[in-house]
Amino acid sequence: MSEDFQKIIQEDREHRKKTMWKGTMLEYLEIVKDNPNTAVLAHKRLYQMLVNGGVTDINVEENPRLKRIYKGEKYKTYDFFHQFYGMDKTLNQIVRYFHSASLKGEESRQVLYLVGPVGSGKSSLVERLKQGLEQSGAFYAIESCPMSEEPLHLIPRHLRKEFSKMLGVEIEGDLCPVCRYKLKEEFQGRWEEVPVRTYEFSIRAKRGVGVVPPVDPNNQDTSVLIGGEDISKLDLYSEGDPRVLDLSGALNVGNRGMVEFIEVFKNETEYLHAMITATQEKSIPAPGRHGMIYVDTCIIAHSNEAEWKKFKSDHTNEAILDRIVTVKVPYNMRLSEEVKIYKKIIRQSQFTADIAPHTIEIASMFAILSRLEPTNKCDLLTKLKLYNGEEVVEKGKTKKIDVAELREEAKNEGMTGISTRFIMKALDNALSDNVEANCIHPISVREALVNMVKESDYPDDVRKRYLEFLQDTLHKEYLEILEKEITKAFVYSYQEQAEALFQNYLDHAEAYVTKKRFKDRNTGEELEPDEGFMKSIEEQIAIIGTACDGFRQEVIAYLWSVSRKGEKISYESYEPLKEAIEKKLMTSVRDISRIITKARTRDEEQAKKYDRMVEQLIKNGYPASCVDTILKYAANNLWKD
Repeated sequence: MSEDFQKIIQEDREHRKKTMWKGTMLEYLEIVKDNPNTAVLAHKRLYQMLVNGGVTDINVEENPRLKRIYKGEKYKTYDFFHQFYGMDKTLNQIVRYFHSASLKGEESRQVLYLVGPVGSGKSSLVERLKQGLEQSGAFYAIESCPMSEEPLHLIPRHLRKEFSKMLGVEIEGDLCPVCRYKLKEEFQGRWEEVPVRTYEFSIRAKRGVGVVPPVDPNNQDTSVLIGGEDISKLDLYSEGDPRVLDLSGALNVGNRGMVEFIEVFKNETEYLHAMITATQEKSIPAPGRHGMIYVDTCIIAHSNEAEWKKFKSDHTNEAILDRIVTVKVPYNMRLSEEVKIYKKIIRQSQFTADIAPHTIEIASMFAILSRLEPTNKCDLLTKLKLYNGEEVVEKGKTKKIDVAELREEAKNEGMTGISTRFIMKALDNALSDNVEANCIHPISVREALVNMVKESDYPDDVRKRYLEFLQDTLHKEYLEILEKEITKAFVYSYQEQAEALFQNYLDHAEAYVTKKRFKDRNTGEELEPDEGFMKSIEEQIAIIGTACDGFRQEVIAYLWSVSRKGEKISYESYEPLKEAIEKKLMTSVRDISRIITKARTRDEEQAKKYDRMVEQLIKNGYPASCVDTILKYAANNLWKD
């Protein structure tokens, strides 16, 4: 075993030796000449890091769900951010900022500022950028420079124009006071002999990544930003000697990479001027009497919306506001993405309990409902489903609400509501109340959420609204889901029966729309479309009267378009029709389901059917430890006489 350890250690050491380079400035010039991309500035380095991971252009026209969500918009995904769900707009804005800044546009001289509610992912985004830098490979710097600066700064100004042409790069920036002193005193101005080597970005080693936490307003010291002077060396050197400098401030160590300002507006305004100077002028004051120091860094700040509003409302902060690119990081508003967020958190934790189907979904629904703003176009549950790209049927017709219009009238949506942390606490609480079974399900999680909301310090109107979501809206929604699940488990060959109903409806609807007779699939008879049969399905989703004609035409038109693309058609292809068929099947077995589920004593035949239903539910993913609880809940709330 010790040989295996030694082998890993040796291979790592050899790899590091191969990837590390050390030479003179003259040798470095040859490297830059062969690959001008070696000497990129910080913003371009970060932009390349974002896109080199892979960019995918999604054709929303080919995906009905995405088409409903992103109609008329360009939709790109970046592999670099592959574990950030429901943040497409935010991520695209961040990449756009780095792209513009990499071209040395105005954004290269502005702070990237992320604003959003607690737990929306601001810190996680910045952490991902910092991790990306650490994994981006080595960069070249002057050896022993406290700011790991670009070696091209060694080239004297009167030679830069000529060298720029030879190298194919634009040279900007000046030597820091420490390197300037070394060049003069140790190398007598022979800049081509100055040693250059490769370094790696490191958060822990404070190389290329700086972090500025919020500082106590009563004890703000700019040395956190720009370093200071080593008092112990003032006995040896004069105050103006560069050797007394301690360039360990966040803006010093963040040179060549990035600097994060945490909860930026908790600092006094005067404290932010160094940040603005660094990004606007690309220079910071050196401690003591050493003038200005050139910095090449990307500054990323973040805070919650309350602090942003307070800062923005003060007109004396206009100079700083003018130098900020604001990107909103709201809570996620898509149900499918919210579910992925919790599943990711659970995967990364030591959460080992069994989770019943729809548990995460119901919790996610509550989180998103709390973030939605009311509209007179539809109720909030319908809005949630529309934001998720679902085809929704309500009040007798297919809703044709434009998602873009909903977003337009609620521009601040997602900046308030329940955070992901709140939901995760509820999952933990539900588990702690059911330690023996080691299982959580929608009933226990909903109960945990109710208790947490009741105990919270929300305003009365907010608490009342949240409890209504949990005790009414989601209670009814889960019962609908549960009824479908039990029906599927109870009905033998549910899928086949649903497909048969679907194909039968399709035959009748197509004949009705085209005003033709159709041939029965079994007997071969030429038949007239059966309106009674079609209505028996359509009425399940409140499609009645004159709305029937439009619905049948929509079904046929939609399915024709799907078949033209060569996609397989099934009863699940068109959401409204799928819902109608499922409800039709539920109606046909409701009585027997009620008997089996609610019966306290069952005859032998009923017992067999009940056991088979339980067995099927377990096959469908329900933990054996909570099936009885869920069925009792159904018995108490469904199929009431």
